[in-house]
Amino acid sequence: MSRLSLPRSFVSLPPVLFTALLASLLGGCTALAPAAAPAPEFSSYVVLGENGRAVARVLIDAPACPALQIDQRSVAMTVRSLPATVPLRPTVSPPANSKPAVFPLLTCEAELPATGSYASASVLGRALPRPVAAPQRIVVLGDTGCRLADHAQSYQACNDKDAYPFARIAAAAAAWQPDLVIHVGDYHYRENACPDGNAGCAGSPWGYGWDAWRADFFAPGAALLQAAPWIMARGNHENCSRGGQGYWRWLDPRPLLPQRDCDHPANDKLGNYSAPYAVPIGQDTQLLVIDSASTSWRGFKPGDTGWEQYRDTYRQLAALAARTPRNLGIVHHPMLAMGADRKGDGPIQLLKGDAGLLQSFGSLNPLYLPENIQTMLSGHVHLWEQMSFSSPHPSQFVSGFSGTAEDIVPLPEQLPAGVTPAPGAVVEAFSHWIDGFGFMTMERQSADQWLVLIHDLQGQIRNRCQINGRHSRCEQAQVR
Repeated sequence: MSRLSLPRSFVSLPPVLFTALLASLLGGCTALAPAAAPAPEFSSYVVLGENGRAVARVLIDAPACPALQIDQRSVAMTVRSLPATVPLRPTVSPPANSKPAVFPLLTCEAELPATGSYASASVLGRALPRPVAAPQRIVVLGDTGCRLADHAQSYQACNDKDAYPFARIAAAAAAWQPDLVIHVGDYHYRENACPDGNAGCAGSPWGYGWDAWRADFFAPGAALLQAAPWIMARGNHENCSRGGQGYWRWLDPRPLLPQRDCDHPANDKLGNYSAPYAVPIGQDTQLLVIDSASTSWRGFKPGDTGWEQYRDTYRQLAALAARTPRNLGIVHHPMLAMGADRKGDGPIQLLKGDAGLLQSFGSLNPLYLPENIQTMLSGHVHLWEQMSFSSPHPSQFVSGFSGTAEDIVPLPEQLPAGVTPAPGAVVEAFSHWIDGFGFMTMERQSADQWLVLIHDLQGQIRNRCQINGRHSRCEQAQVR
């Protein structure tokens, strides 16, 4: 092909005119290739489930599932859920403040090969994080959505990165380079519309469909979703009368069973409860994941649905815990932690652990948890907290300070004599951080020892704790 020669004056033309002129000159002799269509926007992540089974998920606006690329081979993904608009169902809000949930994306999934049996996995050119058989560096966070709730008259400033900093926290946690991320529940909080005239949340999506879930979790959490596989515990904001439809479509690691999607209230007994499962993490240790979405802080009466369901949960939990000498439990509602409340200018009232779980578990075991669970990880209370006991109870950590409007009623630096989160639990060490956003990390030092660091939303360390078997202790009793 002869070389095309252009006059020097043509090259000095503005870029737009030069490009148009060049195209017209080439049009008579050469057909320009059509521009490639842009790749569709999608979310991708890896969630760990029963026995460490790793599942790749893709949420995409496409007519069919994309293929995974695992090393040099292509692996088909299957459809977990189809796009749908679900008719309005009973929620925690009256019908006038609710709306049907719209799920416009295709949800696809595929099980990944066993850990260590492949070098890389990707989808549509984006790498998927690989599970580690014995993770040494673990991020723990929870209660990450932006609170818009008519029933509580609480409207967080979702448009303010300081008032709602989950994106910053997720980026800082990703920069820490974890092997595993544990979310202790409550991903979705944008339940109702932002009031007119409220600039802090103006324009926010709301309800239980994809737009609110994207704004609350998938968009701000994107950097951390790409950093490591996740364990996704379920909170009360993901029960069937709230964000349960999204939880079952996207977050639970197990196959989606018929009628277990929270779409129809007649099936809520199936949708509101699920069995615990175990994830091995090396050195004869498991993470035990418990679904507490439908417990009640008021407690149960014998014969209540929750009473029987959580008694059954305890039996299954005890069987799982018996497999290994060391276990760390993950449950959204803490049984062995304290909270605080105050009505107006009245006195501060200290709140105990979740009554529903304490009653149902305690009816089978007066210590509430199997003896070979050394540590419990929870959220629900919007703060960071640690408790250790001289009685034979596991240490309790609460990491519910990662985005949702914080609890601001102070806890005392030292608990009054005799005050305890649960009958029979004797507190030996207590630490907390009120009204500070951040995340928690755990670094394994030996089979029974973990270094726990408390990071603020910039990733700076604000407290250090040590776990030794069932006991734990922190440098600061109260982070200021």
